[in-house]
Amino acid sequence: MSPPGRDRPRRHLLSMNDLVRPDMERILDLTDSFAEVSERAMPRVPALRGKTVAWLFYEDSTRTRLSFEAAAKQLSADTLNFTVRSSSVNKGESVRDTVQTIDAMGIDAIVVRHSCAGVPHRVGDWIDASVINAGDGRHEHPTQALLDLYTARTHLGGLDGARVAIVGDILHSRVARSDVLAFAAMGAEVTLVAPPPLLPSSLDGWPVAVTHDFDSILGEIDICYLLRMQIERQASALVPSLREFRAEYGLDSSRADRLAEGALIMHPGPMNRGVEIDGDVADRPNAVITEQVANGVAVRMAVLFLLLGSGLDQAEGQREVAA
Repeated sequence: MSPPGRDRPRRHLLSMNDLVRPDMERILDLTDSFAEVSERAMPRVPALRGKTVAWLFYEDSTRTRLSFEAAAKQLSADTLNFTVRSSSVNKGESVRDTVQTIDAMGIDAIVVRHSCAGVPHRVGDWIDASVINAGDGRHEHPTQALLDLYTARTHLGGLDGARVAIVGDILHSRVARSDVLAFAAMGAEVTLVAPPPLLPSSLDGWPVAVTHDFDSILGEIDICYLLRMQIERQASALVPSLREFRAEYGLDSSRADRLAEGALIMHPGPMNRGVEIDGDVADRPNAVITEQVANGVAVRMAVLFLLLGSGLDQAEGQREVAA
């Protein structure tokens, strides 16, 4: 769904393509204020009191779902929890009928995750509430990209010229697609690192470089962003074995020691320790993986507020909302 004109607030967040750099910077700046709220003994502000946010997750989730729920509650919004396994979906109800039923209950926003690419976009056409894409198939995961930007910016101070390597199963990763768009828009240089079978068949239009040699760039990067092997999305084996994948593309202690001083190690989770990342590497001080999770709450607070409280196009001067 194309962004609306600048004469009215944007209703949905479906793709990083919905945002330009000033939008991202507004979200990240507001996140600073909401991060402070999350650290309070009573982490709650009345910014979205009277608003209702619903979840529609057709795929399992831990980090995304819980952080959206925490974000909505810290903004004093009411929440509706929809569980596919105990719903009329199991009786054959369509996605359209399900979301229109939820919308009829008077919700203001719905957070959607689905195994099929494009479903959140269709939901945005069917209902009046704001729609946030929490992951659609192999397509995108925009709020993950925003929290990754925020985490990286917090440590590096800025992202212009930052060198980012995204390593692993690029082909099946919605995080990779959103992160490429996000980091490139913020001025970073992005390199995809993977064996040929784990890259998309075409990278036309992707603002990236590509290498199959992980070892050749270790000392040159500022961010090493690791992805797990998504076996559940693979119709056939694309690498000889996980052991061989780890040998070529896993971040073990030896490779981690060769990273540049101050380089960040990032991962969207869930991690497969001993495959794309060794356990001791995941626990190093420069591994900011748990920080990504913590920052996810504040970032999603900012997104919910800007969609429901003021609009992404009218976000200037809103930092005082967290006071």
